Amino acid sequence: MDLFGLDDDERVIAETAAAFAEKRLAPNALAWDADEHFPTDVLREAAELGMAAIYCNDDVGGTGLRRLDGVRIFEQLATADPTIAAFLSIHNMCAWMVDSYGTQEQRKTWLPKLASMEAIASYCLTEPGAGSDAAALRTKAVRDGDHYVLDGVKQFISGAGVSDVYVVMARTGADGPRGISAFIVEKGTPGLSFGANEEKMGWHAQPTAQVILDGVRVPADAMLGGAEGEGTGFSIAMNGLNGGRINIAACSLGGAQAAYDKALSYLASREAFGSALVDEPTIRFTLAEMATALETSRNMLWRAAIALDTGNPRKVELCAMAKLHVTEACYTVADQALQLHGGYGYLREYGLEKIVRDLRVHRILEGTNEIMRVVIGRAASASARKSA
Repeated sequence: MDLFGLDDDERVIAETAAAFAEKRLAPNALAWDADEHFPTDVLREAAELGMAAIYCNDDVGGTGLRRLDGVRIFEQLATADPTIAAFLSIHNMCAWMVDSYGTQEQRKTWLPKLASMEAIASYCLTEPGAGSDAAALRTKAVRDGDHYVLDGVKQFISGAGVSDVYVVMARTGADGPRGISAFIVEKGTPGLSFGANEEKMGWHAQPTAQVILDGVRVPADAMLGGAEGEGTGFSIAMNGLNGGRINIAACSLGGAQAAYDKALSYLASREAFGSALVDEPTIRFTLAEMATALETSRNMLWRAAIALDTGNPRKVELCAMAKLHVTEACYTVADQALQLHGGYGYLREYGLEKIVRDLRVHRILEGTNEIMRVVIGRAASASARKSA
């Protein structure tokens, strides 16, 4: 795969996402942010273009694209609104889990609805006392005849209260990762409720709240993968997060690219000391750093996506590297773009402060960047032991 050029099909995919972002997201992003409006109607328009089940098989309504196509889609969407792009990433992760690990009945029941976003999905792993140490989660699912009864609380859940279906990780067995299973829980199930919408620094255009499970009774066949899925929930969650990490990195890249483009336009039109700011040598040095950060980020991201597509043995490590590098480098680019605007960058109407607020959380979710360092360091240690 040539990282520096796209074939015709790849170009059409990226251009379709870019056109949708320009037409439907960009004109509304600031208003959605200010009003804390979650545009489910626009999400369903994205679904009509195949952006809600990107990696799912076409026999159940999926688009059947690669991870490499996906990161390009999310980058383009995030140039207009990182918040909405990020939520689509989460929904796609849930759809992929159902397609990859669900029974045929689960796939046929849920994937057409997820692909059209008739059913919007949320991912429920994090808990008040189990964030980075996800294997320590305490939500329980106890077998009761032909049902499971779920009790517990999930924290920081995007879409909570609005989404129609929740992929919930719960403990069905002993402590540790092998005692965790995944369940599909429908909104409206008795005992399922939601906390208040969190007041966040960014991501104002998508709700975030607790998901509360108090005696939630679901059929045994709601376990993802059926009876054979018992004990596989942690593995499902971690495999899903490989894709989630590069997708959220793509959202950082898109937001940073938009911030950089805004800075170029502003600097070219703004004069000081008798010339355009863009001609000031020190500013050019900053632009050089920003441009280089964007290119290195894109190359790392595409490399990780290809590794995931091809089953590269280093895929987990490479996805962690991409998430770590891209989210940190691109947050810096966005912050530099705001700085280059001076006081104007701090004003809401210019859009820079929103990008900075939205991108900050990318270093926390889908595994904190500290955990990414743990993953990468563990791989380095394993490599060292093999070569010793």
